[in-house]
Amino acid sequence: MKKKTIITLLSATVLMSSCGLYNKYERPEVIADGLVRDPVSNTDTLVVNDTISFGNLPWRSIFTDRQLQALIDTALVRNTDLLNAAQNVVIAQAQLMSARLAYLPSLALAPSGAIASIDYSKALATYQLPVAASWDIDLFGKLTSSKRSAQMSMIAAKDQQMAVKAQVVSHVANLYYTLLMLDRQQEILDELEAITKETWKMMQLQMELGRVRATGVQSAEAAYYSVQAKNVDMKRQIREAENNLSLLLCQPGQAISRGKLSEQVLPTEFSTGVALQLLNNRPDVHVAEMKLAACYHNVQTARSRFYPGINISGNGVFTNSVTGMGVSNPGMWIFQAVGTLTQPIFQNGKLVAGLKATKAQQEIAFNNWQSIVLKAGNEVSNALVKYNAYAEQSQLAEKQVELYRKSLKDTKMLYTSSGSSYLEVISAQRDLLNAEISKVTSDFSKMQAVVSLYTALGGGTK
Repeated sequence: MKKKTIITLLSATVLMSSCGLYNKYERPEVIADGLVRDPVSNTDTLVVNDTISFGNLPWRSIFTDRQLQALIDTALVRNTDLLNAAQNVVIAQAQLMSARLAYLPSLALAPSGAIASIDYSKALATYQLPVAASWDIDLFGKLTSSKRSAQMSMIAAKDQQMAVKAQVVSHVANLYYTLLMLDRQQEILDELEAITKETWKMMQLQMELGRVRATGVQSAEAAYYSVQAKNVDMKRQIREAENNLSLLLCQPGQAISRGKLSEQVLPTEFSTGVALQLLNNRPDVHVAEMKLAACYHNVQTARSRFYPGINISGNGVFTNSVTGMGVSNPGMWIFQAVGTLTQPIFQNGKLVAGLKATKAQQEIAFNNWQSIVLKAGNEVSNALVKYNAYAEQSQLAEKQVELYRKSLKDTKMLYTSSGSSYLEVISAQRDLLNAEISKVTSDFSKMQAVVSLYTALGGGTK
């Protein structure tokens, strides 16, 4: 009676101590308040309570240029990084299926036959048709924690696929907008080339009239060649950008069909949400948390190895062999079942070391998750600051362009009416072109900020 009581108490103690092995992952506390700085408000922390977030918009609602949308569609079908990410999901799904099937018994069939003859006597044929089965009972959660870890890994693989997709969309959009900017800059350089050539010819005429020296003509000619050199370099940059975009599309380098910079329409107001909810669509944040969850379950698996392992195995054989059976030519089925309970006692410190290592890995995963959350908030903050700064610069550059246009008009009128120096006209033209280039650069940087914000908030929902 006492023995039964002791066994009962020991069994109850083991079962109670193992209850924690079945616990599911719960999100730990992480620094999430005030992740995003307000780019303009003195309160410093961005607080937006709108239910619609820029981070929830699909990419087609952000990048509305039809030609850009066609390029992104092509990249999402052909890009090798995205194709490889999809295969990683397939691998993770296969590993999860394997973890789920671990609950089922394993079966093995290994038929064999032999023919033997002693001293040229009549050959004796023997055969065996063995069937073996083995079943690990998940009494202490080892299989359960392994399955949950595999689930977290599969979710992380899907999130990583979404992260690659967001990167592909962002890279295509950035290169497309780069091409539009370079196209506009080349148009401005073409205008400047025509102006410098006209200046050179005008200076030659004035030298013939004795109004300027030869050195002035030489300077004008050198300026013309300088602009031509810049134009050649601009064409190189356009060709390289086309080649880089073609590479993203997994096609040979070729001309890219595109619109104009002035035709682009992008969102101008952003509702970004608050705290961790702001980052709900950001795959790398979710990947980091799923890795933390997988490490949590790996710790549970390491703990379960301290508890007994129960295995039920059985085998049956249809044979006419007497080897190891103690019977003579039965010609029928023989069955055997065995139950095994294995309690680890001394494993050279491997179990303790394994548990310590998995706990350390869990701590590293938590630190990485916290770091990525803070990094994500920082990226959103920077994207908002850049957008607001470049939007303001673009407005100021537009005012400059308007003023320089008026100045050029007035200078030309003075030149024709009062005979002022033609160099004043040239100077006014150059000021206008430089202001236009500044406006183009600010507009492009503003577009890049929108792309950066799209990526920082997770790349949308689709």
